[in-house]
Amino acid sequence: MSDDAPARPRVVALGGGHGLHASLSALRRVTTDLTAVVTVADDGGSSGRLRRELGVLPPGDLRMALAALCGDDEWGQTWSRVVQHRFHGEGDLQGHAVGNLLIVALWELLDDPVKALEWVGRLLGAHGRVLPMASVPLDIQAEVELDGAVTIVRGQVACALTPGRVRAISLVPSDPPVSPEAVTAIHEADWVVLGPGSWFTSVLPHLKVPELARALATTSARRLVILNLAPQPGETDGFSPENHLEVLRDHAPSLLVDAVVADRGVVPEPGELEKAVVALGGRLVLADVGAADGSARHDAPRLAAVLDEIFREKR
Repeated sequence: MSDDAPARPRVVALGGGHGLHASLSALRRVTTDLTAVVTVADDGGSSGRLRRELGVLPPGDLRMALAALCGDDEWGQTWSRVVQHRFHGEGDLQGHAVGNLLIVALWELLDDPVKALEWVGRLLGAHGRVLPMASVPLDIQAEVELDGAVTIVRGQVACALTPGRVRAISLVPSDPPVSPEAVTAIHEADWVVLGPGSWFTSVLPHLKVPELARALATTSARRLVILNLAPQPGETDGFSPENHLEVLRDHAPSLLVDAVVADRGVVPEPGELEKAVVALGGRLVLADVGAADGSARHDAPRLAAVLDEIFREKR
């Protein structure tokens, strides 16, 4: 940004897992006022074990968001590796991520999930803050169609791995309490970013939390969607880019967006995608945002450059 550029925007990013890690890794290069609102429905692996044994929010997606916000200096990169490190061996600690245990320890000490995450962020030197999507653990419930029959599947892992086509998701509980900080951040933002990520288990759940959905619908912030580079195995197999937006519209019929970012290499014929974007009230931005090696990963500097141009109305 040049010295005469406008102030860096206030940005809220919604999602979870590797997708949110990708958007945050780019966004921290674009703004110094960044808030992540993170899904809390994970029920597998280390997070699932801690959730079941201690009754806490699953910390894994929160940990990944904090790691993504670490800086590129030695301090940031070292702490990013530390919190992401998983214990080896065959004992009780096997598979647990260090960051998960650190977060849960602070939750127990402070009895305040938001304040505890702020302390972890300060330790890591995080370029932004991380908030849970809800104040209680959630379960994702999916309607799945297979061979003409519709069944209900419950649990994030089960929804992500179920055979058949996921038609819709809901949450249990259906109207969970949310942190006031998350609602305030959405209302005070200049931009709200959805995606990329596991569509049904990381992106759409935010739209099914009534208080967050109201905030997203009524905020004066502009809304931006970052599309995935490839369908998610077991969750969106066979989905085209426009299918992702159609499902988004089904889950939040009143939600309008201002821009949709898609990788140019994934959309050789953008006509149908452009129609889906217009139906949501937005415009399509095609750019090279994928990793140079051709893998289905967003390249943080490339994505950051595109987002910076969009935020500054240069694209």
